[in-house]
Amino acid sequence: MDPYTVLPDKEIHPVGTISINFLRMKIPSFHSACAYVHHLPYGYNSDRDDLLCLFEEGMGSCTTKHAVIATLASELYLPVAKWIGIYAMTEELVTGTGAIVEKYALAYLPMVHCFLSDGRHRVDLTEGNANGKNGPIDDFLFTTKVEANICAKDEYLLYRNALKSHILIREEFQAVELKTILRAREEGLVLLKARLE
Repeated sequence: MDPYTVLPDKEIHPVGTISINFLRMKIPSFHSACAYVHHLPYGYNSDRDDLLCLFEEGMGSCTTKHAVIATLASELYLPVAKWIGIYAMTEELVTGTGAIVEKYALAYLPMVHCFLSDGRHRVDLTEGNANGKNGPIDDFLFTTKVEANICAKDEYLLYRNALKSHILIREEFQAVELKTILRAREEGLVLLKARLE
């Protein structure tokens, strides 16, 4: 992943809810907004579909951090968007994953992660946060551009469809059913949340 400074910068003007919110906090530019969001503690917001929760609760996950900055980019007409990727969660990346993949006889656990992109660079505003992972996510099995504030239901449907069209066709998943991965995913989510505590 690249640092947020590779993305285009711009002075913030009060053109929408997110830009106005940053200006109220005396944050004057896109890059300074990225820095602010990057340095917020990693945590799951009470309502991931409400962008203002990040400001009110003083923390954010990959979902909310990138949704806020992608929305700001849209308000400022910057060519930066939110992307969703499916990565291979392993014991090396998240301690405790080994027991899950062994239980379900998987090579690894396909999980969702969000990031920003301007079409040439990938930026993860949660990299370096205490986010439950032992290191950065640099490789993805599947990526796609999404709406800045894609709702939880639509993200889940996108994940399921990507599993069918891109993951289950891989050699290491030839004998694996979709429902097996979905059950394993639920345990993976519990593990990630537990690793924050």
